[in-house]
Amino acid sequence: MNLREETVERKYVYRGKILNLRCDDARLPDGKPCKREIVEHSGGAAVLCVKDGKIALVRQFRYAYGEELYEIPAGKLNAGEDAMLAAARELGEETGLTADALEHIITLYPSPGYTDEKIYIYEAKGVHAGRQHLDEGEFLRVEFVPVEDVKAMIKRGEIRDAKTVAAVLSRC
Repeated sequence: MNLREETVERKYVYRGKILNLRCDDARLPDGKPCKREIVEHSGGAAVLCVKDGKIALVRQFRYAYGEELYEIPAGKLNAGEDAMLAAARELGEETGLTADALEHIITLYPSPGYTDEKIYIYEAKGVHAGRQHLDEGEFLRVEFVPVEDVKAMIKRGEIRDAKTVAAVLSRC
């Protein structure tokens, strides 16, 4: 059975700096018409950085959830930007750390029901201290948390960020 849905017409409702919103007319595999609401996003890159048995986490207020979250360093891809270079950039900006190499862990689809966003997750190898240089308007705190404590925080529901959970559980 063919599961593919066909796009009939793309209709942009909103075009913004971070995302675009479409409400498409589509056709189901059985030929019936349907609507598909899609959030277009350029994607992101994230880095799992373990140094001396501790994971570099950033604690940041996330407006959409109204709370501070623990996350691995990450950021939005610019149009046409290489994901590994973006990951290295975000690691340096948010934590001041640099890595000799980045190894791709996984490409995560955070919510495939309504967005085309992909998050490319890397692991830092050969980590060195540097100087943090946050983007304007970016406020966060870097914490180095022992690996076992991070895994316990995930188990207790204290870390709920999908990219962080995926990175830690796949490598630690």
